Amino acid sequence: MNQLLKRKSKGDIWFDIINYVMLTIVMLLVLFPLYFVLIASFSDPNLIYSGEVWFFPKGFTLDGYGRIFSDSSIWIGYANSILYAGLGTVIGVAVTVCAAYPLARKGLAGKSVIMWFLLISMFFSGGLIPTYLLIKDLHMLNTIWALVIPGAGGVFNVIIVRTFFQSTIPDEMWEAASIDGCSNTRFFWSIVLPLSKSVIAVMVLYHVVGFWNGFFDALIYLNDENKYPLQLVLRNILVQNQANSGMMIDVESYAAKMRVTELIKYGVIMVSSLPLLILYPFLQKYFVKGVMIGSIKG
Repeated sequence: MNQLLKRKSKGDIWFDIINYVMLTIVMLLVLFPLYFVLIASFSDPNLIYSGEVWFFPKGFTLDGYGRIFSDSSIWIGYANSILYAGLGTVIGVAVTVCAAYPLARKGLAGKSVIMWFLLISMFFSGGLIPTYLLIKDLHMLNTIWALVIPGAGGVFNVIIVRTFFQSTIPDEMWEAASIDGCSNTRFFWSIVLPLSKSVIAVMVLYHVVGFWNGFFDALIYLNDENKYPLQLVLRNILVQNQANSGMMIDVESYAAKMRVTELIKYGVIMVSSLPLLILYPFLQKYFVKGVMIGSIKG
């Protein structure tokens, strides 16, 4: 370690110091809001209003979480979000991988035309009203399919996976496998997919985060509250300030309701973020490798 430091010039050392300082500042800017929401969800709302809660929770209470977990709409939203994220991720990753693999092979006829078509659709969409009319004509309104089908196979993701295949699966590997009698399907399932775990993990993370945080499609296409995802339930609480009446059944005064509502807001943010915070560490080791390999070259 000392020998390595001796090799560095003063400019290199100052560069490292500035980098560490900048990265520490950025890390604090990212983590502190989440940490504050966490301690605010356990603190007395009056102390939060007065600015006394800054680094540690004060007036410790679990009242907000108790009201959140006693409300059925939160659990229904949770179950719906897990269903939408799980099913949408399976469909989205399958469509993305199956679309990207042929585009990565040299022998596909009309590959450049298909890529131009995909690129044009990435920059120019039909718009909200034509998309809504299409979903309506397909009889997918107020169904799960209106949420999981339109978002499957994004062009940006297809390009990342296609570039990954081009970089890591050379044509010589397919030629060697075909000489041994391997079919296209067998080559895809037995060789391509096992070698593509990192980019598939990245696609899983992209799709899970996208479906878990998505609420606009549900707002447009769903009418039945029993089919609302968690984010739409939280939107009604956070944006429209409409906490479920079941959470406020024992609260009488208006001021008390406002305090409880604020406590619930902080709690539901943590409740909705928890699954992604748990999932990310398991996929993080694949994330950098999959994105870097998939993002370089044409």
